[in-house]
Amino acid sequence: MLHQLSKKQTHIPIRKLHGLPVSAIFHPSRPTFFIATKRVVLVYDLKKIRLLKKLQTGLREISSLAIHPGGDNLIIGSREGKLCWFDLDLSSQAYKTLKNHSKDILNVAFHRSYPLFTSCSDDCTAQVFHGMVYSDLNQNPLIVPLKVLQGHKSVDGRGVMDCKFHPKQPWLFTAGADSVIRLYCD
Repeated sequence: MLHQLSKKQTHIPIRKLHGLPVSAIFHPSRPTFFIATKRVVLVYDLKKIRLLKKLQTGLREISSLAIHPGGDNLIIGSREGKLCWFDLDLSSQAYKTLKNHSKDILNVAFHRSYPLFTSCSDDCTAQVFHGMVYSDLNQNPLIVPLKVLQGHKSVDGRGVMDCKFHPKQPWLFTAGADSVIRLYCD
């Protein structure tokens, strides 16, 4: 359900959803809505109330998704430790799939102003990547692993539960199952 607070209305744009919803996000500048089930990501146009595209991930189970501040790229984390990068203008197939974690990825995030993105996992690590998106549509995004951040302890098989970037600084906050929130600012 989508709630429009200014008009005090509720809409149900998606009547049939094959599979349970895992995550949902809005496009940063367009009336577009992304909803992930366990295997696919559906992209809906909220003005026309119709499906725009279906992103085929090839993953066993999606756990999280994040959209680039520019709105044309999407990253998806999975329960098998894989991270998929989608160029939404290019294809409905993943541009690149990375296997950098040994356990489930629990969350992924882009930085608002720096070309950085991260993934955090049950393997007690958060990995930071340089993810440069170019304005030239003929040039593919540049994805470079930068750092593996450690420091959390495993509790009942759970590791780093969440990760968020500071809105202005290149700082990363992580929250672990060990009840600790860490700030990485190196």
